[in-house]
Amino acid sequence: RDKELGIITFGAAYQYVRETFPKASILKLGFSYPIASRLIRDFANKVEELLVVEELEPLVENHIRAMGIDVKGKEYFSRFGELSTETLRAGRASGDVKAPEQEKGIPGRPPVLCPGCPHRGVFFTLRKLRAVVTGDIGCYTLGALPPLSSMDTCHCMGASIGTALGLEKAQGKEFAGKTVAVIGDSTFLHSGITGLMDVVYNQGRITTLILDNRITAMTGHQHHPGTGYTAKGTPTSSVDLEQIVRAVGVKRVRLVDPYDLAAVENTLREEMAAEEPSVVIARRACALLNRVKGDTFEVLDDCIGCGVCTRLGCPALSMRDGKAEIDQEMCDGCGICAQVCVNKVIVRKGGDDSHE
Repeated sequence: RDKELGIITFGAAYQYVRETFPKASILKLGFSYPIASRLIRDFANKVEELLVVEELEPLVENHIRAMGIDVKGKEYFSRFGELSTETLRAGRASGDVKAPEQEKGIPGRPPVLCPGCPHRGVFFTLRKLRAVVTGDIGCYTLGALPPLSSMDTCHCMGASIGTALGLEKAQGKEFAGKTVAVIGDSTFLHSGITGLMDVVYNQGRITTLILDNRITAMTGHQHHPGTGYTAKGTPTSSVDLEQIVRAVGVKRVRLVDPYDLAAVENTLREEMAAEEPSVVIARRACALLNRVKGDTFEVLDDCIGCGVCTRLGCPALSMRDGKAEIDQEMCDGCGICAQVCVNKVIVRKGGDDSHE
């Protein structure tokens, strides 16, 4: 490797260093303390310039400098935030040494809900209702991003219900009629039940929307007490979300299919108008769980290019030559786009437009 530049790093920063400076000599430390003084000194004697790449405070850099070794680090890189290949290149370029040339990057691709995700239509409806949405941690957190843009807060697991109740107490019951707390099934069982008890105990009237996709999807489809299987996949008892909700004192409990947008909208309107706490459970399995792809949808030539369907943020939908287009390989056949199409030019291949 190149002996002109030697880099000492450790942890996750090592991967960024390897990608950003592929020709540099690199010493990866197994731990940052205690310092491997002899190893570092031997490495420093073999390179012309020594650089330390570490996140946050210059712990290793200061130790090396105290050893009497000429070293640089925070002259290039910030003490705050996370490191990345971009911050390493930018930091290096701002210093005395010229940064390596960067190849033209690919366009940014923010994370999106999967094709057929049962959460997509729910967030589309919440935005249509102009609800104040307190969110939680899960796949559905992506509902905060454009084009759905229908989540106003997201703090930590289980915070959605308590946040909604806090907003009601601060803003009044009229505000509560516009507020919906959104939480997933696994997150609800993890840390949402106590928040719902608090709503009942403190006489709140917010609506809690449990997005029940029958699994812990975001982190890799792990089972939870509501799936009926243990972590090893062994069949076991399954807790009933509806019974738990009623047990903590909620009397208004509704179950809807998130693929049925009309039912979702009507149910939410009714429960948000109620003068007592209510829970709506939107139940449909994750699109990636036991996946059975339905008949795909297509756009007829009569499309006027209004773009309403693209507001769903479905990866299978795009605009081409002024008209909507559906990628047949990506389409999951959920039919949400057909329900929001104002001109009814999105149809199921085969002619049956009903959703399963």
